[in-house]
This record gives sequence, C-alpha cells and structure tokens, in this order.
Amino acid sequence: MTLIYMAAGEASGDILGARLIAALRRRRPDLEFAGIGGERMAEAGVRSLFPMRELSLMGLLEVLPNLRRLARRMAEAEADVLTRRPALFLSIDAPSFTLRLGSRVRAQGVPVVHYVAPQVWAWRPGRVRRIAETVDRILALLPFEPPFFEAAGIPVSFVGHPVLESGADAGDAASFRAAHGIAPEERVVVVMPGSRRSEVRRLIGTFGEALRLAGQAVPGLRPVVALAGPVEEAVREGCAAWPVRPVLVREAADKYDAFAAAAAGLIKSGTSSLEVAVAGVPHVVGYRVNPLTAAIVRRLIQVPHVSLVNLLAEREVVPEFLQERCTPALLAEGLVRLLREAEPAAAQRAGFAEALGRLRPAEGMPSEAAAVAVLGMLGAYRNGTGESGNGGGAAGAGG
Repeated sequence: MTLIYMAAGEASGDILGARLIAALRRRRPDLEFAGIGGERMAEAGVRSLFPMRELSLMGLLEVLPNLRRLARRMAEAEADVLTRRPALFLSIDAPSFTLRLGSRVRAQGVPVVHYVAPQVWAWRPGRVRRIAETVDRILALLPFEPPFFEAAGIPVSFVGHPVLESGADAGDAASFRAAHGIAPEERVVVVMPGSRRSEVRRLIGTFGEALRLAGQAVPGLRPVVALAGPVEEAVREGCAAWPVRPVLVREAADKYDAFAAAAAGLIKSGTSSLEVAVAGVPHVVGYRVNPLTAAIVRRLIQVPHVSLVNLLAEREVVPEFLQERCTPALLAEGLVRLLREAEPAAAQRAGFAEALGRLRPAEGMPSEAAAVAVLGMLGAYRNGTGESGNGGGAAGAGG
C-alpha cells in the first residue's frame, strides 16, 4: 500500500484535495489516502482526523484566541502522520497550519509537497527562505509564481488553476430561474461573502446594505448567496437580517446555474472572483480584515492589486473596494454601474479572457497536471533519488 497524507484547511483546499485524489486514482488505483479535509475529501474517501472548519480562521486577532486549540490539533495531526508514515505528505493551501505541520513531519523524514504556493510574493517575500526549508516541491497555480520560488531553490511545478475545471461556465440560467421562481425582468446578483467565519462576520452586513442601496437605483434585484460548508450557518444567520430575502444555494451545480443567470456579482476577494470570471459574470470585489491586521499588511504588501483577476491581467479589470473603502455606498455604486451600463460589463469580460488564458498548464487540466507532478515525486522517492526530476512532463513546466 502507498499512502498519501493530505491536509487541507478551508473549503477551496478541500475541493482541490478531492479533485487531486480522483486524478491520482485514475492513474494509480492502488493509492490510499488519509488526512484532514472537509465534505469533498470525505466523499473521496478521506475520513478527516478532526473537523476542518476548526482551521478556517484568518487574521491575527481571529487566530490568537484559538492558539491553544490549534496547538493541540497540530500535535494531534503530527502524531497521526508520523504513526502512519505516508510515502508523501501533501499540504493544501492554508499555510499557517499546513506548512507548519509539513515542517514538523519533514524533519522526521516524510517528503512534503505543498499545493497552492503561499502568497509570500505579495507581502512577505523574505519568508520564502523558511519555506525552502519546509517543502520538497510546490505545486503552483499562478504562472508568475515559479520564478519567484525557484530563485530561492525550491522546485516548482506550474499545474494551472483548478477554477478552469470547476464547471463554473456550464450553468443553466433558465433552469435556475424556473427552480426559484425568478421572473425574467428580475436582475440576479450573485453574492459570495467568503468561506471563513471572520470573512463572513465582516462582510455579510455590508454586502446586505450594499444590495439594499443598489436596489433603490435598480429595481427588481434578486440576490443569490452562495454558501460555503464551514460557514453555512453564519451566512444564513447574516442574510436573515437583509431587507431583501436572498436565494441561498449550497451545491456547486446550483451555484453555477446562478452564475449563468446573473447580471452582476458582489464578491469577496480571492478564488471566488476567479470563479465568477470563468462564468463571465461582471462583478465588484470587497474585502475587509481587522484594522490591526490591515495596518500590518499594508506595510508589507508588494503588489498593486488584491484581486487575482487584476494580478493576472496586470491592470484593474475588476473594481476593488478594500478595508475602509469596503462600504455599502461604494459597493452599491460599483454594482449599479455594471447593471446600468453595457460598456463596463463588456470591458470586464474582455479582461477575464485575458487573465484566465494565463492560468492553463502546458497540457491537460490542472488536477491532472498536479497528479502527474505528485506521482513524479512518489517515483523519485521510491527510487531513492530524493528529487522529482522533470515533475512529470507538463506538470514540470516552470519547474
């Protein structure tokens, strides 16, 4: 038996893990998997060591009250990995937990691959030296990441971004409207308030008020809120106070149908912006963290944009409303412009095509490229070389 131990810390990583498991099994049905994950990895057969939602924290002041519990979970996870002695430890995003765990088990001889390059290039470039001592290879989603990490001596495989295989662009607008009783004249606005409790707590009220203001200028708005598993209850509670009762969607297929029906989106910064971009939904991005966290990050940040669409396009395609600019009035103004004027929405869609074109691996789909890179690592360690060679063809591009 060849065991791969995976650790994900949030909903997006859970999806990544599940897709990678499926891609690996297509090539190696004999592989076994264990680790920490959510619903999607559970559906793929991974019984989580503990609930993944305990790790869905973000921001200094959100993490500090939970440090003791996180330390216990770290010790529990380390013991489990070392007891099982996997052929490979695969950490998936959530670097504050998964990379620390990877560092501990690597010190005991377990090879470590990290899936989703930490965004230290954005605001903590000096930290790359520590990462070089923590991982044996990084699977990068963004095309500009390999040169940054390779300069620090870290092998990198650019595998492309999994949003390209999400199916976000394959929704059925007519089916969605019929299922939820949405009239043809109603304008659907997709709302994605985050997958972490801290994100939802800071954004849900602001987003609701922004929709109220936008609805005064554009009558007939119908908000549709996408629920993420770890924070579903918090989102439901937050939406209950909105003046306009939204449609709530939980399953990916329903969410993608909503994308197809949407005239615009109100989206938190992150992968959600890429998702709606794949579906061609013009949108505004909002984000807010604790003021102390924001003050620290602002002193360190190295990039001109926060939205991944804007970073890929190297210009502002999507309006960003961050921190003190993340207000109901400004978000509503951005939404109204997209709903009333054809040119801004068309310009966004052209920018989406430009940005997303840079996310494709050299061959195949991202999960397949990631699987090839992981199998290359397994083969190298089985042969005793300790290196992953060419990363397995297409997956080795940029590495």
